[in-house]
Amino acid sequence: MIYTRVCELLNIEYPILQGAMGWISGGELAAAVSNGGGLGIIAASNMDGEAVRQEIHRARALTGKRFGVNVMLMSPHVDEVARMVMEERVPVLTTGGGSPKKYMHDWLAADMQVLPVIASLRNAQSAIRAGATALIASGSEGGGHIGDITTMALVPQIRAYTDLPVLAAGGIVNGRGAAACFMLGAEGLQLGTRFLAATEAKMHPTYKRLVLEADGTDTIVTGVRMRQAARSLKTAFTDSLFKAQFDPAITDEQLEEMATGSLRRAAVDGDELQGSFMAGQGVGMVNKEQPAAEIIREIFAEMEQILTGAAKWIK
Repeated sequence: MIYTRVCELLNIEYPILQGAMGWISGGELAAAVSNGGGLGIIAASNMDGEAVRQEIHRARALTGKRFGVNVMLMSPHVDEVARMVMEERVPVLTTGGGSPKKYMHDWLAADMQVLPVIASLRNAQSAIRAGATALIASGSEGGGHIGDITTMALVPQIRAYTDLPVLAAGGIVNGRGAAACFMLGAEGLQLGTRFLAATEAKMHPTYKRLVLEADGTDTIVTGVRMRQAARSLKTAFTDSLFKAQFDPAITDEQLEEMATGSLRRAAVDGDELQGSFMAGQGVGMVNKEQPAAEIIREIFAEMEQILTGAAKWIK
């Protein structure tokens, strides 16, 4: 059995969090992951506080286990959401899209565990100064908004800097990738793309079909010019968005307008012409729909087998 400080810290059976995926990671998926022994995460995304509160209540109706909320710090509703999660006594928060420093004192005073998602050593240093409970080192192989550094380079860099528990994210979809991340210094995992294929992940059927049909070369990074790099599946829309960022005739405002709402159009509407179907580079190894609990058991069974067998290389 794989047991680390992350299990003890978060009171979970398996050291795995489900990544926050806007319009997809709601109460049902979070509850399913927590019931499966991991820690489910509700994605606040750009929702207002009351909408996130409804997802929290939905999760509580489906599980008696702990789950968390991801607070998107770039959201126009972030202040409202930051207060609401304290009112609801959410035990664990992850954060993305900036520094959580503004809210950390209140969150920590409310006995909340805060795990910022970081993409660089500088991000990690800032999060540690703010009082982070643990760090989620997210590499550029992942889906959605990404930094510049790969998981392979980022995880050992963060591990060498701090003794806080480090969770690896980005490009991990199976036990082999999980085992590699533990050898790099991680004590836990955060997976998004693999959970897109969870039975409980509610999205437009087109999104799930595209994920299951994709191979390892089917992702593309857009938004670089706006310093908002995001990895999605290749479609006619993301191809045009990618080309537009290199066209000097297209203004930054026009680029932003093209991208605004594209994730919702993918996840809710299944719009292949105007939607961004976010997924990581490991998507080519995601080829079947399964319950979230089965995904977790499969990953850790494979991981344990690989780690146990690694001694054969030592002579």
